[in-house]
Amino acid sequence: MPPLQSSCPCGSGATYDACCGPLLANTAQATSPEQLMRSRYTAHATGDADHLFRTWHPRTRPDDIDLDPATRWTGLRIVSAEGDTVEFVATSETGRMHEVSRFEQRAGRWVYVDGVRRPT
Repeated sequence: MPPLQSSCPCGSGATYDACCGPLLANTAQATSPEQLMRSRYTAHATGDADHLFRTWHPRTRPDDIDLDPATRWTGLRIVSAEGDTVEFVATSETGRMHEVSRFEQRAGRWVYVDGVRRPT
């Protein structure tokens, strides 16, 4: 976990404690698909597989989430966020991932359903 007063890895400009920290700590819920996407990126950046598992739709999530500790995520850019979809580009030291992700509300909570990768 990043220090509480450091900038959040999601690139929002807010501190981790004021941004994704409460979502990863499971003391708050995302109020929009974009906020959930940002927290899921932060989970990848900080190695928090539990957050990824808990925010993935049970119908589409894998049985286990195995994060590669060698991958160092370096940035997130939200291309668009409309309705239940978020298009983003995530960068790492070794490349970029461009995806359009779909989200759904389930029992009042936003969850990740799936995504379609785009060429980078």
